[in-house]
Amino acid sequence: MNKEELISKLKTIVKPYIQDEEAFANLSENTDFIKDLKINSANLVDVILDVEDEFDIEIDNEAMEKMLSVKAAMEIIEAKLANK
Repeated sequence: MNKEELISKLKTIVKPYIQDEEAFANLSENTDFIKDLKINSANLVDVILDVEDEFDIEIDNEAMEKMLSVKAAMEIIEAKLANK
């Protein structure tokens, strides 16, 4: 899976939880889920659960705490997929 496909899947996953449409329209690797998209911490857990379902991976607590931006999410997903 290439970077664009991964970002596209992440956009689909986070869309129901975003509070800032403009930031979502400009979503990139540098987008922060909480600061830019205004996703609250409870919804961030939902995003992580959706990521687990979408990619059939398990995200442990340590990785979960780091998953605050698109770039971090991509790195965690890629690492988990590589270990499958």
